[in-house]
Amino acid sequence: MYDAIVVGARCAGASTALLLARAGHRVLVLDRGRPGTDKLSTLYIHQPGVARLAKWDVLDAIKKSGCQPLDRPTYQVADIHLTGPAPEADGNRAAYGPRRFVLDPILADAAAESGADVRFGATALGLLTEGERVTGLRYRDSDGVVRSENTPLVIGADGMRSSIAKLVGAQEYAVHQKLTCAYYSYWSGVPAGFEQYQRPGHWVGVIPTNDDRILVAAYFLQREFDRIKGAAQEHYLDNIRQTTPTLFERLQAGEQVERMYGTGDQLNFLRTAAGPGWALVGDSGHHKDSLTARGITDAFLQAELLAECVGPKEGGPSTDDALKRYLTTRDSILLSNYKSTLSVARLEVTEERLRMLRVIQESPELTERYFAAAAGIIAPEDFYTEELLPLAS
Repeated sequence: MYDAIVVGARCAGASTALLLARAGHRVLVLDRGRPGTDKLSTLYIHQPGVARLAKWDVLDAIKKSGCQPLDRPTYQVADIHLTGPAPEADGNRAAYGPRRFVLDPILADAAAESGADVRFGATALGLLTEGERVTGLRYRDSDGVVRSENTPLVIGADGMRSSIAKLVGAQEYAVHQKLTCAYYSYWSGVPAGFEQYQRPGHWVGVIPTNDDRILVAAYFLQREFDRIKGAAQEHYLDNIRQTTPTLFERLQAGEQVERMYGTGDQLNFLRTAAGPGWALVGDSGHHKDSLTARGITDAFLQAELLAECVGPKEGGPSTDDALKRYLTTRDSILLSNYKSTLSVARLEVTEERLRMLRVIQESPELTERYFAAAAGIIAPEDFYTEELLPLAS
């Protein structure tokens, strides 16, 4: 019998399996896709996420993939230009933006090397239960054979529309309406760092990634989605041109090397984190607007928290006690940045905010604190110093 079955082998599920396997647990990981496939993603891993990759001994593999360190962020709005050294988390100042067909296999391979049984092409079909308790999983393997496995813990890491969340009846709460829609593509031949630009109702983000390519994303208000989606390329380029003419000029000297990707399905919610015999990690349990690029980092934080709650195979707490602790603790690491993301994703540029940013711009210390809050190194509410409090509203 497996100690845990993880459904989903991307960054949330593979990280969870990796940590549980290293703690001595026998773990089965099932993913219905093929290894090394791409997915919609902002790619960016904030410094707290990078610190965990280093602690898990997988950061070197990210570096060797040709993914450059991003250690000097830039943010520009109106006449304000913030830039400076990236904030530090556990001795690390660099962020990274690996492609998902690079990151996810690295984590899945690390989980397998740690002892997890990782199987692709396997689809979850249903739960095994005793009363209200989940006791296992039925699934179809890559050969089409239906199998059943007993386990005291089924972990859903299968994304925003999680089948496991539906099967266990996880309740959604703190639900907020969609705020933005986004389109992005990849460019080559364009020098760039981690860059963010804003004007009222619009946002542009730049993230260097593997193969000397950069992801350039253009965000719009959700209400514009129906108008934009029919001519996405045109609106994408126009957003960039109007929001950041200097970046637009750089792009003209480069080449767009991939098709346009986009989504208007920017859901905002939390789901019940755990119940009798089950838990959710990553987008299965919490999803928010991608504008702040918090998804991967938050997936790592949840994976680490769940593994810490479960503890080692020998001498750890009971499964019920572990899941109760995860249930009552998870939101404490997510809610603050969730609220901050909802605020930023409104794409408002108020005079009050501009006044505060002008003060920040004049201080290297405040600039670093601003980027630290954006990275989740300090809580948004802890960002405000005595100097900034009178400007906050």
